[in-house]
Amino acid sequence: MDIQFNEILRVLEQTYPHAGPELHFSNPYETLVATILAAQCTDARVNQVTPAVFRDFPDAKAMAQTTPEILFPYVKSCGFRSKAVNIVNACKIIAEKYDGAVPSTLEELTALPGVGRKTANVVLAFSFGIPAIPVDTHVFRVSNRLGLADARTVEETERQLMDAIPRELWSPSHHWMILHGRRVCHSQKPDCDHCPLRPYCKAAHLDHMINPKAEAKERARKRKESAAG
Repeated sequence: MDIQFNEILRVLEQTYPHAGPELHFSNPYETLVATILAAQCTDARVNQVTPAVFRDFPDAKAMAQTTPEILFPYVKSCGFRSKAVNIVNACKIIAEKYDGAVPSTLEELTALPGVGRKTANVVLAFSFGIPAIPVDTHVFRVSNRLGLADARTVEETERQLMDAIPRELWSPSHHWMILHGRRVCHSQKPDCDHCPLRPYCKAAHLDHMINPKAEAKERARKRKESAAG
């Protein structure tokens, strides 16, 4: 890993020293359900919903006995009905094929309904302690803007990050980038002026990737001042 990457990771760690999962879960089953619900939904909303879900359906075997129609009212505020369908169907497979125990390999997890690489990697990293880099929209955006990756797809970004970042930092760096994406490196209006990573950021040298409206406004202000002078 080169000096630039080392500096980026060092600053991320210093900026977000207490970063960790914001979803609430206590075992692989809860991790799986919460992460499926979190797709295109805030962690805070999922945390409001899951206590009732886990109370009434405490494990995969209990969830396998219900139906999407029964589950959906519990999770409706998290979005699509398909989430309820996927959770119930995934738990049916877990109950039948794995005797109720959530599997612990990427291949087995991604074979479950509603489970992509990101969800599978979250389960692997935070329920089984297997190093992984779950790439959500924040990690994809932040890593490619910073130059930790240079990829057009989530899968390629994941591979590049695994090559660039030491294995022991895979899971922590995932959380650092999520927080940075939520707090500073926003999708539409990144706060580049207050970003501690701006000196190292590849996108900081490309106006259109920073904040086009703000940059255009600043250029207009400078032209106006120059004309007035």
